[in-house]
Amino acid sequence: MTNPAQFISQVRAEAAKIIWPARREVMTTTLMVFVMAGLFSLFFFVVDLLIRSGVSTVLRTVG
Repeated sequence: MTNPAQFISQVRAEAAKIIWPARREVMTTTLMVFVMAGLFSLFFFVVDLLIRSGVSTVLRTVG
């Protein structure tokens, strides 16, 4: 078990190892997340539309 001073020292040593991404990298990955979210939402919209149409057709035929 380490004492609080050693703990703080270890935390600072670990924090010094952190490599922060560049602004361009952050902007690029953020844009990629938004584009992928848009594509997935479009995909699920189309799938939902197809399933809804199929179920409606089956219910109209049966009922």
